[in-house]
Amino acid sequence: MIYDNCGRPVLNLRISVTQKCDKHCPYCHREGESNPSTVMSVEEIIRIVKIALGLGISRVKLTGGEPLLRKEIVEIVSSIAVFEGLTDLSMTTNGTNLKDLAKDLKTTGLTRINVSLPTLDPEIYHDLMGGDLKDALEGVRAAVEAGFHPVKLNMLVLKNVNDNEVEKMIGYAEQSRTILQLIELEPINLSKAYYKRYHLDLDEIEQSLNKEAVETRIREYMQNRRVYTLPKGRVEVIRPTENTEFCASCTRIRVTSDGKVKPCLMRKDNLVDLLTPLRNGASEEKLTELFLEAVKRREPYYKTIPAPQTST
Repeated sequence: MIYDNCGRPVLNLRISVTQKCDKHCPYCHREGESNPSTVMSVEEIIRIVKIALGLGISRVKLTGGEPLLRKEIVEIVSSIAVFEGLTDLSMTTNGTNLKDLAKDLKTTGLTRINVSLPTLDPEIYHDLMGGDLKDALEGVRAAVEAGFHPVKLNMLVLKNVNDNEVEKMIGYAEQSRTILQLIELEPINLSKAYYKRYHLDLDEIEQSLNKEAVETRIREYMQNRRVYTLPKGRVEVIRPTENTEFCASCTRIRVTSDGKVKPCLMRKDNLVDLLTPLRNGASEEKLTELFLEAVKRREPYYKTIPAPQTST
C-alpha cells in the first residue's frame, strides 16, 4: 500500500478511457478534465493500470466521458481483470449501451457498475441528459440480470428539478435490486449561476433517511460517506468534496484520458504526465517513479482540519 505525504492511503484508481459521451449532462465534471489533445491507446491504459496495481492500488474504476463508447471497452476490461492484486474492477456509465454489453463485461471480469440515473421522469431525463430514459432502464435491468452486484444508481439531486423524486427512486432501487446513491451537486466545471440555481444541500434528506434507517454506517475509505439501510433498501449519500471530511478521507487518484495522473479532482496545476514519457520509451521504473511523484503531490484541497496521519 502507498500513502501520500498526509498519511492517506491510495487505494482507488479512476481511469478515464474516453472523453466522448452521447449525453449532455450540464453538471458533469468530466473527472476534472477538459479538452484532451490525445487519447490513450488500449495498450497504454493497460500499462498504466499495471503500474498502479504494482504499487498496491487494488481497486480500479473505468470512467469517462462514457466508457461504453470506447469500442475496445470489453478488451480493456478483460486485459485489466487478469492482473494480480486487483480486488475490484468497476465502471461508471450512463447505462444506455449496457443492454448489449452487460453480459460480455461481466464475463470478462467487470465486477460492479454505477449507472447515472438522475430521474425516472422521461421528460426530465431527456432535458437533462438527452436520449430516452427507457434505454437507461433497460441497461440497469441488463446489468442486474448479468449478475453484477452491486449495481448502483447515481442520482444527482438538483433543486426544483428532481428533488421531489427521492422516495420514488428509493422504491425503484428496491424493485430493481439496486442501491441508490444520492449525490450532492459539485461546483466543478460549472458556472456560479448554475451552481447557485440548482445546488441543494442534502442535510434535510439525510435527516429523513436517518429517522427511517434500521442501520447507519460510515464507509471510512470512501470519504466517510454514510450508508442508510432502510426497511425497503439501501441508500448511500455522497456529499460534495468541498469539505474537510471528504478531503481528509480521500483514497482516490485519477488518470485522465490523455494519460496524466491527477492527484486531486479539484486541481489542474499538479498533474503528472505519464503518456509522453511512455510514448518516448520510458522504462517501467521511470513510469513508476512518475506515478509516485503524483502520489506525493496529493494533499487535501480543503485543509481547515489536518488529514489523518497513518503509519505504514
